[in-house]
Amino acid sequence: MKKDAIVLGSILTTLVSLFTMLAFASAESGKTPHRVPRVNSQVRVDAVLDEEVWRQALVMEMNYEVRPGENIPPPVRTEVLLAYSESHLYAAFRAYDPDPSQIRARITDRDNLWSDDWVVIILDTFNDERRAYDFFSNPLGVQADQIESPEGEGSGWDAIWDSDGRITAEGYVVEMAIPFSSFRFQRTDSDQIWGFDAVRSYPRSVRHHIGLFPRDRNNNCYMCQAEKLIGFAGATPGKNIELDPTVSGLITQEREDTTAGPFEERDRTFDPGITASWGFTPNLTLNATINPDFSQVEADAAQLDINTQFALFYPEKRPFFLEGADLFETRLDAVHTRTLADPDWGLKLTGKEGGNVIGLFIVQDNLTNLLFPGSQGSRSTSLQMNSTGSVARYRRDVGRSSNLGILMTDREGDDYYNRLGGLDGNLRITPKDRVRFQLLGSRTRYPDQISADFEQPHNSFEGTAFDVHYSHDTRSLDWYGVYRQVSPDFRADLGFMTRADFRLMDIGWGHTWNNDPDHWWNMLNVGSGYEYEWDFDDELLSKAYTFWFNYAGLSQSWVDLYAEWGRQSFNGVEFDNRFVNIDGGIRPSGTLYFEMEVKFGDRIDYANTREGRRVVLEPSAECKLGRHLSVELDHIFERLDVDEGRLYTANISQVRTVYQFTKRAFLRTILQYVYYDYNTDLYTFAIDPEYKSVFSQTLFSYKINPQTVLFLGYSDNYFGDQDLSLRQTDRTLFAKIGYAWVL
Repeated sequence: MKKDAIVLGSILTTLVSLFTMLAFASAESGKTPHRVPRVNSQVRVDAVLDEEVWRQALVMEMNYEVRPGENIPPPVRTEVLLAYSESHLYAAFRAYDPDPSQIRARITDRDNLWSDDWVVIILDTFNDERRAYDFFSNPLGVQADQIESPEGEGSGWDAIWDSDGRITAEGYVVEMAIPFSSFRFQRTDSDQIWGFDAVRSYPRSVRHHIGLFPRDRNNNCYMCQAEKLIGFAGATPGKNIELDPTVSGLITQEREDTTAGPFEERDRTFDPGITASWGFTPNLTLNATINPDFSQVEADAAQLDINTQFALFYPEKRPFFLEGADLFETRLDAVHTRTLADPDWGLKLTGKEGGNVIGLFIVQDNLTNLLFPGSQGSRSTSLQMNSTGSVARYRRDVGRSSNLGILMTDREGDDYYNRLGGLDGNLRITPKDRVRFQLLGSRTRYPDQISADFEQPHNSFEGTAFDVHYSHDTRSLDWYGVYRQVSPDFRADLGFMTRADFRLMDIGWGHTWNNDPDHWWNMLNVGSGYEYEWDFDDELLSKAYTFWFNYAGLSQSWVDLYAEWGRQSFNGVEFDNRFVNIDGGIRPSGTLYFEMEVKFGDRIDYANTREGRRVVLEPSAECKLGRHLSVELDHIFERLDVDEGRLYTANISQVRTVYQFTKRAFLRTILQYVYYDYNTDLYTFAIDPEYKSVFSQTLFSYKINPQTVLFLGYSDNYFGDQDLSLRQTDRTLFAKIGYAWVL
């Protein structure tokens, strides 16, 4: 273990010293900033640009189609207008269209506008070319927002701001008023320089993206190419205090004997709580919560849990954890807040001062979830034990668009702890080359009974993890190399790392052809790679040649093909591992969307350690009827055959219907049906021949903004098997009221 740490430390030191020097050598952007005027009058957000503000505003023409066309004249004309007051940024779009009847715009819930026409302003408020705030609107003023960074898109981030849209005889108009309290920016009373882009998404036979500046596809830094704005002197977030009290409650009834007997009340809760945030500087925010509402009003999509090696991943959806979540994202998934299951209270500090990014949180949890990773599979358990989870994150900007970071996590409970720490970096070496790396070490102790029950080390134990990824990206040719290793005793109990005891090497290349947007194909990509994976005893885990092909064309059609040809080891036995995945979709109109994923080829029967052959079909369809109603249908079919015959057949179906009364109110129903059919004669252990379940949920939502909400809902579950037809096992009524009080 110590030898591994010394070797990894030496590699890390070399990488940091070499790449830091190269990163500092980056040249500065030579763009002349556009001045954004300061105005004193207010804006009524109604998509009618008749105020004096818009006569004074900076007007910028969006002259480039950047995708799929490559910096060509756009098919339609678009203007973006900008101004600011002491408290707000004002933005508007005039989006012209030769045939306004073709504009795709529906009344939907916020963050659900992606099949429509839309526009977005992109703000790099620290001018660090690393992180940007995105504010979207469709032609009817439906909002979406996210944080964009090299680590990923923080689509769960929600801000409070105003927008409206209106379709006209010439196209459509969008108007936005964004309080400075809704995002972070530089701390200064004088002029600031921000990076800026505006994009219009124009979906017809293909989805055209139209922007302000030409994109260099040989440059791996998007915001390094952005336009610059100057202004915002005196901009202030005000008191920047937000109080979000909530009241939630539920009543759950269950049958006395699961599927038999009368219903009895199992749970009746009434939970008042409060979350508060204070932006004590324009760019640092302190969040605190007591008895927070962490209820899941959006049901998790059903996933197949037959014949899986590792734990299934479910995304975070809870508001307190989504604030600043992108700051904690790294190459190794060492922080995944969904592991914090039932918190009593929490504190969080996030933000940026100069070139320093800071993220801290501490949460008291009533339930301690544990995940035990391995090279052949993972197991999990939950302890009815209080624990305290803490995360500290620091990241320092290096050069023009690189950074180095430190991550530390700690979770403590009775006779239990998991502590983790390490370094990471995202280093832009040239406009075409980037290196990302991370080195972590952990120290863990489990309660004695857990160590015995799950064959974990007794007393305290240590482990390390290391990951480095190199990528070279150009307009047409790219290649990459990855090395990752996770020692057998490494644990990240506040993250989601399902695998340990492995080393992985992965190299590959790809070539892209871009074509005219109106051609039957406008993008083709082909590539191949090689993966080799082995454990810490130098035993083979898997090896494979990989191949892929990607296509995009008319009617917003696309096809992704991926294939592997190799071998995989499980339980000491080596198997063929040859399979093909084909996924494709088409949007023939603004009303309909179809997608189909097909998987076929070798698949190990993990339950019985033998060769198998799998077929998976995943069709889905979406239909939008008028401006208010949408229906989504999804199905998963999986069949696994072994030499003796069919082992199992699995089906999961889901219907999701939403009627959006207004931008604020909707009624949604979800129905999920699961049916597993096992061939019991081919299993080496006892198993029930059938499993059936149905989940339903009905939800009414009234949402003025992301925190001022009313939810009323009902859900229930049905269960059945070979001896029992589907029967209701439980039912729940739930409600939530939340209010955002902004000072």
